[in-house]
Amino acid sequence: MSAEANVLAVPSNRMRSGLFALVLYCVGHFFIDMYSGAMGAFQPILLQKLHFSLAEAGILGGIIVFSGSFVQPVYGYLSDRFHSRMFSVLAPAVAGIFISCLGFAPNFQIAAMLIFIGGAGIASFHPQASARATLGIESNRGRWMAVYISAGSLGLAAGPSFFTSIAQGLGIGRSWLAAFPGILVTVVMFICMRGPDRPEPHAYQSFDLAPLKAVKGPLTLLALLVLLRSGIQIVFGQFLPLYLIRERGFELTTAAYALSMFQVAGALGGFAGGHLTDRFGGRQVILWSTIGSIPLLAMFFFTHGLTSMIGLWVGGLVLLCTVPVNVLMGQELAPKAAGTVSALMMGFAWGLGGLIFVPAIGALSDRLTMQTTMSSMIVFPAIGIFLALKLPRHLHRGTA
Repeated sequence: MSAEANVLAVPSNRMRSGLFALVLYCVGHFFIDMYSGAMGAFQPILLQKLHFSLAEAGILGGIIVFSGSFVQPVYGYLSDRFHSRMFSVLAPAVAGIFISCLGFAPNFQIAAMLIFIGGAGIASFHPQASARATLGIESNRGRWMAVYISAGSLGLAAGPSFFTSIAQGLGIGRSWLAAFPGILVTVVMFICMRGPDRPEPHAYQSFDLAPLKAVKGPLTLLALLVLLRSGIQIVFGQFLPLYLIRERGFELTTAAYALSMFQVAGALGGFAGGHLTDRFGGRQVILWSTIGSIPLLAMFFFTHGLTSMIGLWVGGLVLLCTVPVNVLMGQELAPKAAGTVSALMMGFAWGLGGLIFVPAIGALSDRLTMQTTMSSMIVFPAIGIFLALKLPRHLHRGTA
């Protein structure tokens, strides 16, 4: 009897340790993405304070996407090679301090510098955290990955309202107060988070690109799907309040709440996507998401009032339910390079989408209208349908 109890205690302890680490990573992910979502609130304020054009606003959006997402594969590689917990631990404080100081920016150049450094903190967190969030959890990994992803999506949702509340309640000059949650999270993670297991010295030279080259076909399909989805999500995150203010006559607070609700819907969608993936498989979830999001986004752009808002919120839920699916499918393709794959799915492909589309939408909106430029993005899910049909059927069929 005691022998059996000892045998059962090993996986039980591992599960408890895995769940504790998951909680820490979820808390970190929430606040990291809260700072990532701050630009939705800062864009209208900075446009008014510093008299930016929409093109310049798009460049600032592109900078945070570049430093916070596009360079994530670099951090993924470094994380896989050096196995230091500081990639995750220091990130919330760095992101919090520099993003929160945007209220001090006297000109475009200083704003760009603060955004770039804050984005570097955002970038350092995601690859290692995404690779380690579900370690020690052996069943229903899609569900638990969805919990981790949804924590970040809720942070994105909180960002616009949180920073708008500080700017309007305390004044834009006190936006630095928003840094304190990030600093506190860094302290807690430093005290509580166990570092990654260090490999033998010779293992530092074992990482190469061979695992990625072996699956470059399906990995490229997944990356393109992330590119299209993230293009919509990031453009909405940067420009939705501006769009609602300019095209629909919303107040800043109401526009920020609308963006937060879109992001909350995305968080719920990500959580549901993890459950559906465990049951039906990743390919099916991606296919259903791309098909279902098209009429809902059209409802948002081409109707008004409550009907339009329902299209926005439900469209966010359906569109963003594939976020954890892409990460899990990528990690299954190349498990020996989990950090790098996570960076490709959540960083490089995501960042490339923002790097291309945010400046483009900003520049085109100076020439056309935001209604025209933003609504044209409905074509992206239509392209995604054809890509999803080419995905391998065997990937993440489900474990529950």
